[in-house]
Formats: sequence, structure tokens, C-alpha cells
Amino acid sequence: MSDPSTTAADLPLRLAAIDIGTNSIRCVVAEVERDGSYRVLDEEREMTRLGHDLFRRGRLAAESMERSHAALAKMKAIADGYQVAELRVVATSAVREASNGRAFCREVRRRCGLNIDVITGEEEGQLALLSALRNVDVAGRSVAVVDIGGGSMEVVLAAGAVVDQLYTLPLGAVRLTETHGGAEVLGRKKWKRLKRGIDRTLEERIGTPPFRPDVIIGSGGTFTNLAGILKTEREGSEKNLQGYSMRRAEVVNLLHRLRATPLDLRRAMPGLNPLRADIIVAGAAVVARLARWLGTQQIVINPGGLRSGLLLSMIAERTAPGDAASTRPKDRFESVRAFARKCHSGERHCEHVARLAGELFDGLRAHHEMPLEGREILTAAALLHDVGYLINHAKHEKHAYHLIQHAELSGWTAREVELIANVARYHRKAAPKKRHPNFARLDRADRQLVRYLSAIIRVADGLDRTHTQRVTAVGVEAGAKATRMVLAAGSDPQVERWDAERKARLFSRVFDTAPAFVWNGAAGAAVAARRVARRRPARLRLTAS
Repeated sequence: MSDPSTTAADLPLRLAAIDIGTNSIRCVVAEVERDGSYRVLDEEREMTRLGHDLFRRGRLAAESMERSHAALAKMKAIADGYQVAELRVVATSAVREASNGRAFCREVRRRCGLNIDVITGEEEGQLALLSALRNVDVAGRSVAVVDIGGGSMEVVLAAGAVVDQLYTLPLGAVRLTETHGGAEVLGRKKWKRLKRGIDRTLEERIGTPPFRPDVIIGSGGTFTNLAGILKTEREGSEKNLQGYSMRRAEVVNLLHRLRATPLDLRRAMPGLNPLRADIIVAGAAVVARLARWLGTQQIVINPGGLRSGLLLSMIAERTAPGDAASTRPKDRFESVRAFARKCHSGERHCEHVARLAGELFDGLRAHHEMPLEGREILTAAALLHDVGYLINHAKHEKHAYHLIQHAELSGWTAREVELIANVARYHRKAAPKKRHPNFARLDRADRQLVRYLSAIIRVADGLDRTHTQRVTAVGVEAGAKATRMVLAAGSDPQVERWDAERKARLFSRVFDTAPAFVWNGAAGAAVAARRVARRRPARLRLTAS
């Protein structure tokens, strides 16, 4: 603890984070280093079972709340003793779902002086990912970052540091134990019922995984206790679990041993916290079934999990303004290009498609009612339309949608990001349809805008089919029933014309016109290019790199 005579101003930056979970409450106190990392000064954990019987009654029990109040008061006293600059408290699924969750938060504020932030499942997943990226080397690997609590499980599918999908599932260890059993020996019938319940939830919430992660990075008591048992059996010690690796087959084998072991003998197992012995079977079952569902063999432990992510987010928020300014994009297209580079997207091709798409938009806007903001949405979508290759070539347009949704695009509103993601989603293959959830949730005007822009980006993408930027410019001559696309190119762009025609079906339907792609020879290229240059708005002009 700190010397009482020392003031907070005399100390290095100290922060504390408290995580109120369904099963336990955890506190960590840390000192921030100059490089933005931190070292842990103190940790405290109390298994208060706040969510006990919640999933049957729908309410937090009085005795569980009383235990939690006492634990929180003690943790606040510890943090105060270290004279932390900030103490942040978050609560997860138990408080989030309980009918008296808000009343619990009010009582904690009255009795302990703590303000509780009840975070969403998506926020839990983001914090777990932030911790995993700092503590585990994920470079060049696709990963599933998984945090299992008492009430819920968060799964983040990511390629390196880029999020593709984020799921919150009602598969917490306490919830499953209370629903399906496992505290005592789990017989064949109950085991099958538990297994079917988990698989049904995975099918309903995740479905067919968009890709097979190379590794699962697991946080939460279930993961650390399974690793503790296996590491003790292997090495005689459960210490230093950070980065500890387990194979799926090991977890499955351990699961079947645990479910056949009576509770009193489980409590005596080396490496297993006796207070977690009653819920470990359900937790292990979730890990094993999820790894099977995702097709992943390796599981790596990240004990810090949510608390580590919370500390890192607090540190990021305290970045000196001068430092923040040096990394902030000068304009919002910089953040788009930075994300495209992060996804290793084909920069020259995407820049060129963005330029051609802008020229098509300018030519068509004179004859069709498209809002001017559509040009910037279209440009951003074109710059990002191939980011899905980071996950897989197959269905890369769908991967692009999810990657863009989870990208941090500075300067863009949530609505604009959703529009950009939709346009990138429809740059190939399926046309926008109301039965697609991502399209259906847009309002009527935005759906029409997405149709326009998707039709344009398909044609622009076709005009650089060979990725050689052969078509240097495109002019639009719109008539009553037909639209001529005059292409500027030094030689006949046969492949580009063929691919643009092939991809123009949506264009014909949306703009109610038949497009014709015309090359007037090398002599006509300069004329077409000058015509486009006169029409292009100077403030949005893009230069192909």
C-alpha cells in the first residue's frame, strides 16, 4: 500500500478496475508505465454467486447482493489505499438481466459510493479482444477470443486485430449448471441434454462459422481452472497460466473425467478452485462443444480477460491530447485507407475502382436523384470493398460487411458506416434484398441509395477486372433508354468491357437503362478523359496510387 502521507499527484498513474460477474467479483489495481503498459499492484477476488438462482427466479437474491455489497466495499477500500486516479466498476450478464439489477446498482452507489456501468455483451467481447491483442501474439492468425462468465459467453471472431463477428450467447457456466445440471455426477441422459442444449444455441446464434479460427484465446474462470488442472498434472504447478496452451482433445478427455467425478472429490482436485467445482462441468462442456463447432484444435489462456481490457481502455482514454492528435486522421478518408491497409487490401485496385465509381456517380447524378453524400459513401465502400479477402476469398463480400461494421472509422457516423458496409457487401454476387437483415434495417431512402451505389460499384469493379488500371477514365452519356459508358484507355480494354457488361444486371434494373461500354480508340481516350475531368468535383478528386 502507499504511504498515507503521499498524495496522488506524487505517485505514478494508478488505476483500478472491478468486474462484477455472475459468479465472482474481481478487482485489479495497476500502475501505468510510460509505454502505455501496466504492472499489477494488487488483485482481489470474491466468489459472491450474485447470479445464484437468477435464471430461474429472474431476480438477484438478497443474500447474494449482501455478499456482493461487502466484497465491493472491501475492494473500494483497497483501491483507495493505493490512491488510484480512477476506479471503474462494470457489471455483466447477471446485473444486466436481473429485474432488480438497477436497484442493486443504486444500493451499491448508496452504500459503497461506487457507480456501476452495466455493459452489453458486445462491450464485454470488445474488452476481451483488447486484452487478447495485448497479451497474445495473434499476428497472421485468425482467432476466436472467448470469454466465459457465469451467465453468458462472448465470442469474437477476428483476423489478427480485425473483428469479423461478435456474438453473445446465454452459455455461462452458472446458467447451464442451474438449467441442465453438472454439480453432481452427470449421467448419460443429462449429459446428452446438456450437449444438445449447447449445440442448439451454437446453431441458432452462430450457425455455420464464417471461417475456422486457428486458435481460441480463452479468458474467465472456466478456462483458467481447466488449464490449472492440466498444467498441474503435467508440470506439478498451476502458476503462470498466461499463454498456456491446451489441445481440444485434452479438454474433452478432462471434461469426461470431471462429469464422472463426485462433487466432493472434484473439490479436492489439484489445480481446480474448490468453489468452482460445482460449475466446472458445464463450463468445460461449453469449451469443448464450441471448439468442435468452430473446428479449432488449440486453446490459449489469457487470464486477464475483461479486467485487463478494461484497464487498457482506461489507459487509452487517458492518452495525452498531444499524443492523440498525432495519431488522429487528418480527414475521414485517412481512417478508411488505414483500415484498408490493416486488412492488406489491394490498394492500387481499390483506389482505382473508387476513382472510376466517382466518375460514374458524377455522370449519373445529373439524370438520377442521388444525394451528394452518396459519392463519399461510394468512395469509402470502393476503397474497402476487398477487405473481406483478409478472411477468405469465398464470400469475401459478406466478410467485408462485418469487418467494416466493426472497424473504427474516425469521422464517420454510425449510419454512414452501416451504409458503407452495405455497399461493400453488395459489390458482387447477391443483389440487395429486404430479406437480408443488414439491408432490411435501413430506412427506405437509405435502401434506395444502397441500390444505386451497389449498382455503380459493380460496374466500376468490372472496369478494372485485370487490376492493371487499363481503363483510365469513364464518361457517361445518358439517354432516354440507353446509357453509353465511354471508356478512356490506350488499347482496347476487352476484358474490362466484358466484365463490366457481366456485372451490369443490377445497374440496368436500378437505373432502368441499358448500359453500353464503348471504347473509341486511343485517340478518343483523351477526349473522354477531359470530359470526365470537367465533371469531377474538385474537392472529392482522388488520385490513383
